[in-house]
Amino acid sequence: MTMQALGRHILAEIYGCEFSILNDLDKIRDILVSAAISAGAEVRETAFHRFSPQGVSGVVVISESHLSIHTWPELGYAALDVFTCGQKVDPWVALEEAKKGFKATSVKASEYKRGLVGETETQCASS
Repeated sequence: MTMQALGRHILAEIYGCEFSILNDLDKIRDILVSAAISAGAEVRETAFHRFSPQGVSGVVVISESHLSIHTWPELGYAALDVFTCGQKVDPWVALEEAKKGFKATSVKASEYKRGLVGETETQCASS
C-alpha cells in the first residue's frame, strides 16, 4: 500500500536575522503573508502579538494550513513552522521567501510528512 501524506510540515531554525526586523510585528506579518502568497497559498487570517521588552509570536492562517513564528530578536533567531496540505502549495518556497525577508544568515530546516493515510493507527484502550 502506498502512503499518501495529507500535509508537509517544515520546522525551521532561522539565524542571523536583524534585531529590528524580528522585533517589528507589522514587518513580520508582511513577510509571512508575502511568503505564503509566493508559495501559492490562500491567506485567510493573521494573529500576531509583540512581547515586552522584545519578541513577536504569530500565525498566518492559510486555506492549506498555517505559518507560525516566534522570535528572539536579541539572539537574531526565529523559530518558524510552515504547514501545508494538498499539492499546490510548496512550503519550501515560503521558507525561502521568509529567509530573504528576515535577512537570515543561515537556516536549518526539516520536513515532516503529516497525516500518512493508510498507516496503521494505534488504538487507545478505554477504561
